[in-house]
Amino acid sequence: MSTAAANVHTPETQRTLAASSHTNETAEPVNHEPFDIEHMPVEDDPRAWSPFRKNVVFSLIASASLIAGLAANIQNPAIADMEAELHATVSQVSLSISLFILIQGFMPLVWTAISEIYGRRIVYVTSLAIFTVASVIVATSKTITLVIVFRCFQAMGSSAVMAIGAATLADIFDPAERGTKMGIYYIAPLLGPSLAPIVGGVLTTGFNWRAPFYFLVIVSGSSCASIALFFRDTFRRERSLTYQSVLKRRLKSMSASSATVAAVEKQPATLSDDPEKQAELAPSGGAAGMSDIKLSLLDVNPAQPLWLVLKRPNNFVTLFASGLMFAYNFSVVFTASRTLSSAYGYNALKVGLVLLSFGLGNLAGSVLGGKWSDIILAKLKAANGGKSDPEMRLESTKLGLILLPPSVVAFGWVSAKHVHVSAMCVFLFLSGAFGIWAYTSTLAYIVDANNGRSSTAVATNSAFRGVFAFVAIEVAVPLQDSIGDGWLYTIWTAILIIVGLQIWLVKLKGSAWRAKAETAEYLRGRDDNS
Repeated sequence: MSTAAANVHTPETQRTLAASSHTNETAEPVNHEPFDIEHMPVEDDPRAWSPFRKNVVFSLIASASLIAGLAANIQNPAIADMEAELHATVSQVSLSISLFILIQGFMPLVWTAISEIYGRRIVYVTSLAIFTVASVIVATSKTITLVIVFRCFQAMGSSAVMAIGAATLADIFDPAERGTKMGIYYIAPLLGPSLAPIVGGVLTTGFNWRAPFYFLVIVSGSSCASIALFFRDTFRRERSLTYQSVLKRRLKSMSASSATVAAVEKQPATLSDDPEKQAELAPSGGAAGMSDIKLSLLDVNPAQPLWLVLKRPNNFVTLFASGLMFAYNFSVVFTASRTLSSAYGYNALKVGLVLLSFGLGNLAGSVLGGKWSDIILAKLKAANGGKSDPEMRLESTKLGLILLPPSVVAFGWVSAKHVHVSAMCVFLFLSGAFGIWAYTSTLAYIVDANNGRSSTAVATNSAFRGVFAFVAIEVAVPLQDSIGDGWLYTIWTAILIIVGLQIWLVKLKGSAWRAKAETAEYLRGRDDNS
């Protein structure tokens, strides 16, 4: 089917298509009934599952997502011990951290492509198994080279849940409740970076630098086994634009003979560009028809869905802003650790306890911001006659975007003046809360605005986060040493003001941008079928 056929029938798109029909005599009539691929009829619809089953899936994924946050920062308290025992330099140990973040950002693009063919469950189990094995090797390593190499494999394994987890929530929850669930879901990965220094510090102090990695073996192994036993796959091919697009290309390649052409024409309505025909599809028919053709990873071009996400201005601007907000999180944890160690003389455990205030702020902002996002969306939807569009969700970011910059600049100058640590804790909490308040709604928007491509969109978001966090960590120390915390976070304040303006621009222009892109994709798909 056309990659836009599923969501072309939005009000804005209808107006754009109607306008184009006046300039094109061959334009086909447009159906004004709303339709989106997320509500294609399917067998064993995950959105019709019982609350208990949904919550089991939700709990499994949320707990597994803690691993990514823990793994990125758990070795920080053990750096000195690792350098001494492995005869490593500071730059070598730092490389193991920065490469981890970079790979963790980009690997979701690969995992997403796999999940769009084989489903979510196999990706979760495989990725967590890779992480578990890599953690064992890191824990038993005798050289820093082996640590660096298998920290990269740890990053590969830990990255899948972060990206596909949000897509799994989109599989089982409707947009009206998605903001709240996203907020709760992100508690674990957001707490991870703050809890990791405490866990790493306690284990390193009580045992040695290898203990934190054995801890990760236990956590990831348990999560992998739980998902293998209790997770029920939420992926449905009928609701994936990526799968449908790949299937359509495979069918075209098989249409050399007239017999094959006839078979293609008899495929289920999910392959049609007519949403009305799609809506009439019986669940059993869809599953049976598509099972006749087996797809593999060789049929998938990860670059195509990635490009379809990035070419939309509303996506690109939002992803850019989201990446910068996430980079701030890594920067503040990294630089605050250095300030607390050098200026306050704190050991690894005390540093972790102070940074916990940032994690608690993340916790509060994620839960409250997600709930507020759903409340605002419901209110705006009711005021709009029961109709909603994804941009309505961005209205809920206003509070966080306004209060985040003053919290950040205050934290910077409190750190620079080395005032009592309680003041640092207050502003760490506030900046953590307001930053995630905005981030949660932004992520929910990315999912809502990409029906049928939610996993690719979230994976692309992970790539932006990984690149920006990598750069933020690489430049943090030189900037901190040269201009100090005050001016470093004054710069961050200016960046976050720009982030707020970007998100508000999408709030105002996103609907029109999406309509234009959806219309172009629809017309291109129609031309391909003519």
